[in-house]
Formats: sequence, structure tokens, C-alpha cells
Amino acid sequence: MNVTRTTSATRSGRRARRLAALALAAATVVALTPAAAVAADGSSSTTVASDAATRVDLSPELRAVVEPGATTAALAETRENGRRTWRDSAGVTDLDSRRPARADGRFRIGSVTKTFVSTVVLQLVDEGKLRLDDPVERHLPGVVPNGGAITLRHLLNHTSGLDDYLDDPRFLFKGEESLRTFLAGRRWQDYRPAELIEAGVGRPPHFPPGRGWHYSNTNYILVGEVVRKVTGHRWQREVERRIVEPLRLKDTVFPGSSPGVPGPHAHGYARLPEGPVDITLINPTVGDAAGNGISTTADLNRFHAALFGGALLSPARFAEMTTVVPATDLDAHYGLGLIRYDLPCGEVWGHTGGVPGYSTVWLGSKDGTRQFALSFNDVAGVESPGTHAAMNAFVRTASCGPQAAATTSAGVNSSFAELR
Repeated sequence: MNVTRTTSATRSGRRARRLAALALAAATVVALTPAAAVAADGSSSTTVASDAATRVDLSPELRAVVEPGATTAALAETRENGRRTWRDSAGVTDLDSRRPARADGRFRIGSVTKTFVSTVVLQLVDEGKLRLDDPVERHLPGVVPNGGAITLRHLLNHTSGLDDYLDDPRFLFKGEESLRTFLAGRRWQDYRPAELIEAGVGRPPHFPPGRGWHYSNTNYILVGEVVRKVTGHRWQREVERRIVEPLRLKDTVFPGSSPGVPGPHAHGYARLPEGPVDITLINPTVGDAAGNGISTTADLNRFHAALFGGALLSPARFAEMTTVVPATDLDAHYGLGLIRYDLPCGEVWGHTGGVPGYSTVWLGSKDGTRQFALSFNDVAGVESPGTHAAMNAFVRTASCGPQAAATTSAGVNSSFAELR
């Protein structure tokens, strides 16, 4: 087969030019878009007419997500063709001050981190430094039993069969006893990737590689270690220099072991019989490359527009990223660090995420023209069908419009436990 080879330097130069053009376009949009009516607390509710149509005001759906006792805050933003079309917040920043939650607040993004990490891996494939069919054993010899049969592709789309390290009793957050243990000291514990990997690969696999689908955070801890081995840098640094810095995602951080959420943010809580307990501070090394990130709705939507708009990957790599397998646990389809949900009005692409106290839904169109991000502070230890139903109603309305949303109950079937 006669293939014209492109050098890594040429590919990197093309990507740099695409990113520069995107950043310039984003700066122009900010200059030309009418300013949102921002309150003193930073919250806003803005609907901006696009060239196609006036976007839907989702404030009623957003307020419905906040269910007293189960959810304390919710914030969301929608965009179309690079322009913010609506943004709002509901609920309170914390249960003591009762200040309104800020629409520009930061939050823990949980497994949305996986999409950042997967994008870096695919860039390394574009540069000829990795192949998706590389066995794990090639890069991490002796780390994974049967590592010669498990490929990077298996890790990225959760078909490796490896067990999730979070199912180990040492990492469980569910149930009153686990929550108390977590709050009493485990929340401050510093975990090394090797410890997380050992917990996952030390448990029996669910199936032979490529013979099924099982969501496992262990896969992405391994991916992060492959990135470190190939580049000589921690995965956080590669995400920063390849995505965060070029796209100017100024409110997106991957904090390592730092327990706080920097900047304005709503607090997360856990529910115990004696009442709610603030769970905002947590050592996020327990998530590592599977769920370490912090961001905002605006930054996530800019990342979505860049990724799906072709600014970060070659067409060939993006095609591989969006090649999906059935994700039976999620009632969806999974690509390489991406979830595809099939709604009555069409496909939406992105990811969901959850850590104790914080849940994220981040979705949009495959052509990169529309996206929305929703964060809500669900109270750990509280199962709330009402919050889940309201979240689904928000997703349906944001994706399909109010008329389509009113005629169907289909939505995002996701569990936000741990680092989903």
C-alpha cells in the first residue's frame, strides 16, 4: 500500500496552526458577543440569539435539578457556533452562608478527565509515538497480568476486561460505614498510580481482552502511566501543554494531590444520619488519570468545540476516537474516551463524571457546532430519583428542544458514583 508519510514536526505544526486559529476565533467571539447580565455573585442567566434560532432558556430545568436534601447547587452553559447562548446557576454555594451558586464556578469533573487523557494519547498516535494496537506490556512490562494481550485501544474503550480498582473495599464511597471511613482520614490519603493499578489488576478480570465491555477506572490509570513512560512527563503536564494552554482553558486544572477547588466553587456534601458533612476537600490522587480534573462549564464547552471541530486531532484519529462499542452498563456506546448517547433527536457525544459531591454531564453534537455542560452538587450518600429525572429532562431539552423533550423519556442513563 502506497502511503505518503507525514513527519511528526509537520503534524505538530498543523495542529499548532489549527489551535492558533481557534484561539483567535474564540477571542473575536468574546469581543463581539453582548455581555451577559452578571450579578454581583457572578451568576447569570443569558439567552443570546444565534444565526439559526433563539436558544432555549433552560433555567426552569436547571432549577429542577436542585432538590433540597439531595442536591445543593447546579450550573450550566450552552454554546452554538462558538458563542455562549445561555448560562445560569441554581442553588447555593454552601449550606452555611446560603450565597447563590455562581454560574462561572469551578467543579470537580470526575471522568470527563478521561477525554482529556484520551485526546493526548491519540495525539501521540498522530505523532507516531504510540499505536492503538500496542500491547500494554510493551510500555509497562510486568505491570498487568496478560498485558501482552491487552492493547491501548482496549484500555481506552473499556474492553480490557480489567476490574475497576474502585470496587476494592479500600476505595469504596458507598454506604454509611464507607463514608465515615473516608471522612475520618481516607479523604486525605495520597495514592500512587502503582497502588491503584495493583488494586485493579489484582482482582479477577471480567472477560478476556476484547470480549466484552466493563467500565473500569483502572484502564485510565494505566493509560496515564503509558503517557508518562512515552513522553517523560506526567500525564497532567501533557494535558496542560497540549490542550489547556493552547485553548486558554484558564479555569481548568489537574491538581495532583492538592485537596482544594481553587477559585469560586460550590461545596460538595455527604449525608450522614446526623446531617450533611462538607466533602469539598479531598486528595484527588485517588482519581489520577481517571478523574483528577477541575474545570468550568465554559472551559469544557470550549474543549468540546475544539475536539469535535477538528482542532486537536487528525481526521483519522478522530474517526478512531468516535468508533464505538456497546456500553451495556451505561445504555450507550463508548468510543476512545467518549460516550455516545442516542436520543430521539439524534446523537450526542461527550462524557459524564462524578466524584463524591460533584456530578458532571458534558455533551454536544458530533460536528462541534453545539455543546452544553451541566454540573450539579449531588449529596453523597443520597440516592435521588428526582434529581436523576430532572438531570435527564435538562439533557433532553438541551439536546432536542422543549417539544421533543416533552414527548419522550429517553435520556442519559448514568450512575455518578465514584469516578463515573
